[in-house]
Amino acid sequence: MSTPEKPRTIALFDVDGTLTIPRGEVTSDMFDFMKKLSTKITVGIVGGSDLPKQEEQLGEGIAKVFPWNFSQNGLVAYKNGELLEIQTISKYLGEDNVKRIVNWVMKYLSEVDIPVKRGTFIEFRSGMLNISPIGRNCSRPERNDYEKFDLEHNIRKNMVAAMKEEFA
Repeated sequence: MSTPEKPRTIALFDVDGTLTIPRGEVTSDMFDFMKKLSTKITVGIVGGSDLPKQEEQLGEGIAKVFPWNFSQNGLVAYKNGELLEIQTISKYLGEDNVKRIVNWVMKYLSEVDIPVKRGTFIEFRSGMLNISPIGRNCSRPERNDYEKFDLEHNIRKNMVAAMKEEFA
């Protein structure tokens, strides 16, 4: 990494929905734009996923391409490819509360009727529990179909309301 013209100016870019379509791979045009911008100002990456998932989308070693990388919603920080800091939801909430939430979600999702279900319904990340009623292992076409189904049947909206009632 070389020093940009204006190193004290920083632009942070979200992965899903900004640099890529959700869970998609970065295009060469977008990556070239980021590299060119990094000669002018400091560039960093921010995302909800962990670093291995960011690497699937942005390329192996992405934490070393740009000086700042914040994965798992900013709770895992890298500077120049080196781990800087980690925070976790389990430290904040305590393991008993995490287990209570996971058990509630598993029971709730077992009773939700949707067209297809695939694996990995709850993914534990440093700063959140990523909950997917269809499962994170679904294919892109299944994910697209589920999104339409959810807009019509309010699966996620109803689940959020039930979680608020249970945990608020």
